[in-house]
Parts: sequence; structure tokens; C-alpha cells
Amino acid sequence: MSLTIGNFVPDFALADETGAVRHLADFRGQVVVLYFYPKDDTPGCTTEACNFRDDYSAYVKAGVTVLGVSPDSVKSHLKFQQKYQLPFPLLADVDHQVFEAYGVWGPKKFMGREYMGVSRTTFVIDPAGNLKQIFENVKPSDHSAEVLAAVRA
Repeated sequence: MSLTIGNFVPDFALADETGAVRHLADFRGQVVVLYFYPKDDTPGCTTEACNFRDDYSAYVKAGVTVLGVSPDSVKSHLKFQQKYQLPFPLLADVDHQVFEAYGVWGPKKFMGREYMGVSRTTFVIDPAGNLKQIFENVKPSDHSAEVLAAVRA
């Protein structure tokens, strides 16, 4: 599925790091930064998550909700969140349904090996549930600042 700027994004229900089920629709009325990342506690994903953490008060001040999604388990998310004091929910898409709905699951290459995985992508969703912006193939170290600038604009 290919998502288009201005169109309504698919709703979903995923467990967070506590096991509580979160629905995207629960965040209507707020700007949502929905960022998809490959794996908890790996160098790039940790950098990206910690930068969102470090900028979190600015997101809150701007009225923005941050949600991270990876294929890791609820247990893995809890450990990752606690280790780095991440103040936002981490959602577990272990069966890849949301990744596929958002078009971020597919073939990847690393060191000559091809495999299926998550493309590091962020979606900014407006308060009505429409897609406002897409960031693809993001650089983890600069990404939070880039997203924050966009949601403030």
C-alpha cells in the first residue's frame, strides 16, 4: 500500500511496552509522529530513539505525540524503554501488519545479504488523521531535529 500526503492513514491496534493496546485513532486531535525503526537496542535505532527522547519536551510543548514502532516484542520494548528512559510509547508489530499497511516492510540488503525488514521511515499525521509528511531512509542522528522543525513549521 502506498500512502499519499493529504489522505487518511490506516488505523491500527498494537501493544505497547506494557502490553496495553494502543489505537492510532486514540490520538485524533493531536499531531502524531509515527516512526518505524528496525530493532531495539541497536546502534542506529538507539541513536534515533535517544534523540526523540532528548527533544521530547519540545514535542510535548508543540502538542505532538511520538510513537515508535518496530517488529520487536513487548518485552524487548520494555527493556529498551527502561534502559534509555524513553518517555514515549514503543509499539510491537511482531506480525508486520502495520508495517505492510504503511509500506515500510520489504526487501533490504546488508553486506551483500538480502532479507525482509523495516525501512526506517517516519510519518507525520495531522489531528484529523491525515498524512501530512513522510520522511524516508532517515539518518538516525539528525532525524528528530528534522521532524521537530517540520512539525513546528
